Amino acid sequence: MLSTMTTDSATGRDRSASTRERLLDAAVEAFATSGFAGTTTRDIASRAGMSPAAVYVHHATKEDLLFEISRRGHRSAVQIIEKASQSSPDPVEQVRNMVAEFSRWHAVNSRVGRIVQYEFDALTPEHRAEIAEYRRAIEALMRDALEAGVEAGTMTVSDAKGTALALLSLSIDLVRWYHPSGATTPDEIASLHGDLALRMVGAAA
Repeated sequence: MLSTMTTDSATGRDRSASTRERLLDAAVEAFATSGFAGTTTRDIASRAGMSPAAVYVHHATKEDLLFEISRRGHRSAVQIIEKASQSSPDPVEQVRNMVAEFSRWHAVNSRVGRIVQYEFDALTPEHRAEIAEYRRAIEALMRDALEAGVEAGTMTVSDAKGTALALLSLSIDLVRWYHPSGATTPDEIASLHGDLALRMVGAAA
């Protein structure tokens, strides 16, 4: 009897998790298409094949959905940047790899990237504060690589903070125009942006 109850409980948790994922996928589609302000809970529920009331069983508000999408997106981006920053002991290669992989991530995940980057102000102050921490972590890794490059004499950067933001903006801004069905692939964008980054910091390719 206990075994049956445990199995039923696990099945229920799996079903609940699956439903949450369906709602998040539907929210990504809706927010990417219509923006946060232009999307209703009914829109999300319809895309998920559920009733509007069912949404509130898993997410208290529409903003909660936006926050979960933003949190997942930023955590993924932080992991990408951290891995790229550890890819080489050479600051020049670190900068190239961080920009290239950050751009690749935004191209592959362009819909999520658009939401993550451009719906920040729709979050509550508490949620904005958490997302801002992820952004500061990304900026700090880039700034550290730039400062190391300047110290090693392999880069020419007068403003590490401003340059870090400019380099990251290469990746962030592509979600404004990039389309998965376009002629340029994520790998091509990554290669281009990595090379542009080196030119921006006065480093030899």
